[in-house]
Amino acid sequence: MKKSILALLPVLAGCTPSVICTPSPGARDVCIDTHIIFTFNEEPTPGSEGMIRIFDLGTGECIDSLDMSLPAGLTEPRSYPPDIDYTKIPYDYSPRTFIPTNRNTLPGTPSGTAEPTPRDMQLTIIGGFTDGFRFHPVIVHGNTATIYPHNNMLEYGHRYKVTIDDSVFGRKIRPWTFTTKSEGPANPRELLVDASGKGDFCTVQGALDAIPDACPELTTVTIAPGDYEELVYARCKRNLRIRGGGKDVTKVHYPNNEVFNPHPMTVKNNEKEGAFPYRRAAFALDHCDDVIIEDITIATDLKGQAEGLLLNGDRVALYDVRIIGDGDALQANGTIYLEDCEIDGGYDAILGRGSVYLLHCYLHNSGGPFTWVRNFKPAHGDVFVECTFESTGDKPIDYGRTQTNHGSSYPDAELVMIDCKARNLLPAGWSSIGEPTAVMLELDTRDLDSGEPVDVSARHPYSRQLDRKKDAELIKNYRTPSYILGGWTPSRQ
Repeated sequence: MKKSILALLPVLAGCTPSVICTPSPGARDVCIDTHIIFTFNEEPTPGSEGMIRIFDLGTGECIDSLDMSLPAGLTEPRSYPPDIDYTKIPYDYSPRTFIPTNRNTLPGTPSGTAEPTPRDMQLTIIGGFTDGFRFHPVIVHGNTATIYPHNNMLEYGHRYKVTIDDSVFGRKIRPWTFTTKSEGPANPRELLVDASGKGDFCTVQGALDAIPDACPELTTVTIAPGDYEELVYARCKRNLRIRGGGKDVTKVHYPNNEVFNPHPMTVKNNEKEGAFPYRRAAFALDHCDDVIIEDITIATDLKGQAEGLLLNGDRVALYDVRIIGDGDALQANGTIYLEDCEIDGGYDAILGRGSVYLLHCYLHNSGGPFTWVRNFKPAHGDVFVECTFESTGDKPIDYGRTQTNHGSSYPDAELVMIDCKARNLLPAGWSSIGEPTAVMLELDTRDLDSGEPVDVSARHPYSRQLDRKKDAELIKNYRTPSYILGGWTPSRQ
């Protein structure tokens, strides 16, 4: 077979004496989702021009390119037209056999009733979401610069050449080559993610992309200790277990929020089932059912409307997970269980229309309510059992709010606190209950410092204090996860 001219040309050893490259020149068995990492002698400053290109040496084709003249994403909030509404046609979340990627679909291709995403900024398809996500082509920390190729461009068993224009880093970096792994994971239902390149994948997204939609078999994704700075979005996954090495040693995070990755100009999102997907979370599992996430930290690195974790799905359980966000830290839509988790937010630590049961969880918030619950009957709302609430700001805050949001009200909102502890809580407990039909219940909240019962004499008049004897049956129900979660009993096994 005739080889391309590019394949016949000599390839330099790669990089420079003062720059360390990963993958290293001539490296083999490289993950197909690898980032490209440079370690310099001093902190680099990426330029605003120049190209980063990846060539397939088998065909001579440039299979990916990053144009540094394009901005990463939006930096100012957009103004939306006053008549913008939710989609009149429910968004299609059907499992797919054909998954769109950057290799087979133009990023920005609209889905649902959205308009095309403009291509005047960096744009990549993640998790088959063709509308695309804004992203940073290069992220610098100290002396290390990480290049993010477009997702899903590399293939197994191919040899690639990387070229970087001098203007990208203000210095010459010689081209170099690497070869990807010859084939996929030995066991597709047991995947190892390791940022060092020693696993099946280098990124969490790479592993999730390898799992078919609605897979009937359990897939376990084990994430080795490390720092994973990546934007994660997956849709229609089933029977999935994501396991980190511990929330102090395994962290997945990214600088994302509603400004950087806003929803379309023509359609609202979130308020009801079948709405258009959000793009603002650092880590999103969208319409994913029967999922366990454990022993990991998931965070956004930006302020604003910026979830660390966004969940749409039923029977999703979290154990020993730390979630860091701003307004809101966790968005929870579905039937969701959290045990021994930590939620660190800036405003509305938990937002959503789901039924959420939290046991032995620690919530700390710096600026606003701990929750904004939006459930509708017959679904239950948010129930906290033996949890801790702490305002870390300079003023006391409240358990939650239920008031009208841009014309939508929540008459069925339910927020229940059973045997919890609190520090720096507003005397009213709930500062804004929009409808008298909302269910706001509390039992024996204790002061976090003294251990004594808190003063509830000034609680909101729509709320109610439970009595251990008179309300024994109701308390028993609220202590039972299956009562809240539609009959589902979570298990870590």
